[in-house]
Amino acid sequence: MSGQNACRDGIHTAAGGPPGERKRAGSSKMQEETNRLNKKRTRTEIMINFKQVMSRQMASRDAEKLRRYYESCDYGLCEYSLGTKLMWSFKYHPVWAEVAGCLVVRNTDEGKWLFDYPVPGPEGDEDAALDAIEAYCLENEAVPVISVVPECKVARLLTRYPYVQVSDIRTWRDYIYDRKDLQLFAGRRYSGQRNHIKKFRAQWPDAEVRRLTAADAPVIERFWADYEAEFPKGDNEKALVELSRAKGMLKMAGKPWFVAGGMFDGDKLIALALAEKCGETLIIHIEKALYSYTGVYPTFVQAFADAFGRDCQWVNREDDAADKGLRTSKLQYGPVKLAPKYCFTPQNALHRHVGEIPELKTQRLTLSALTMEDASAYNALVLDREWNRWWDFTYVNGRAVPAEVPFAHEVEEDAGRFIKEAWHDFDSRKMVTFAVRLDGKLIGEAVLHGFDSRGGAEVGCRIAPAYAGCGYGTEAITAAADWGLYKVHLSRVLARCFKENQTSFKMLSSFMRRKGEDETFYYFEKLV
Repeated sequence: MSGQNACRDGIHTAAGGPPGERKRAGSSKMQEETNRLNKKRTRTEIMINFKQVMSRQMASRDAEKLRRYYESCDYGLCEYSLGTKLMWSFKYHPVWAEVAGCLVVRNTDEGKWLFDYPVPGPEGDEDAALDAIEAYCLENEAVPVISVVPECKVARLLTRYPYVQVSDIRTWRDYIYDRKDLQLFAGRRYSGQRNHIKKFRAQWPDAEVRRLTAADAPVIERFWADYEAEFPKGDNEKALVELSRAKGMLKMAGKPWFVAGGMFDGDKLIALALAEKCGETLIIHIEKALYSYTGVYPTFVQAFADAFGRDCQWVNREDDAADKGLRTSKLQYGPVKLAPKYCFTPQNALHRHVGEIPELKTQRLTLSALTMEDASAYNALVLDREWNRWWDFTYVNGRAVPAEVPFAHEVEEDAGRFIKEAWHDFDSRKMVTFAVRLDGKLIGEAVLHGFDSRGGAEVGCRIAPAYAGCGYGTEAITAAADWGLYKVHLSRVLARCFKENQTSFKMLSSFMRRKGEDETFYYFEKLV
């Protein structure tokens, strides 16, 4: 059943409606229609572009384009930066696209898609970018999980999704500091850091911080040798991977996207850091020092903030990776905030409200779940190629077969195959298939499918040819739509029909509002 197209009153219409559109402006009906069609074309172009480029792996070659978004991004979280994406690309495999003037990034963690919240450019449309993410996930039967959501966008998503699971894991939180606090270490709470700096300066008074460039590659290599001698990683795989990635990132010292700096004792590099300016935040991606130089860490933290952070208000020293020692150290520097990173996992209304397919009664019909006793009549309905001429495709023996291709054979090995597919789609809460019955006999089906994350679904119906033209389709589809709106608590029900299908067009127009059109379909909508 999944992927099948729906039809009305025996004249078939395709299923799978478009994402919702916001209110349109216009001083007249003609202007409103023009605006609507322009927006429709724009959204269609967005989706085509989105699908084409969502396989673009993020790499350093994309740095200039990506920095156009990240350099002015004020989310303040390390995930919204070029450095974090490049450093951990081997683990999260980020792919990206420019959608509606926004940067959209899809990460993959243990086989699960996780989208960053869209990063808008100067004229970016965040809602349109979220629409594209949701439509893309709906088409790929994936949940549109929006991860590492900054606190400033939480309210927006809470109003967007009627049913959503939200998490905020302590380990993910970034440590945010006031740049002046690190630059000055003023006040009683920083007395420990000032004492360490005083001891360091007494022993190495001429140590200084300066910018690192590509010309410093030999010096950086010597630093890594000294660092590994002081901190042998042994068989600690996690530490070895992190060190390897840090070494790779420092090879980009001197690139305009990053701020790389080091503290020198004469010609010897004794501490280094790689940072990135994103909005008003200086994000520290890498920070390493030789502990044999007592007090070097607080001294370097202060000097780096003073040298490279003056045009930033905040310093982000990233999360603590659930490391006890790292957590203790970061807390000692007095963060003004542990920035939360929310994860939004939307759910469709079926998961929340429907445990089993109910029985619906109309004036003449009964709508109920398919049973194996319906196999013969249901197979005849599904496999009638001529009657299903308005369908894009149907399923035969588990394969998507275009409607114009003659069926080589019907369901031979398993007469209940299509019914089992319908059961499976309901069990996975992708679709509800009602058998449409007249005096107990199956004469068609009504379906609700394409459940999105914002309380919408598409409705469809098809009636066997022997019963067409009697209004059964209208009666059945209206009952299914009302059940979705008032029992499943959907906010809207969508439908569409081929433009040549005038019978379905007239029927849908009788109880739904026309929503738009494209080259192939008329679209309709029914709201609560």
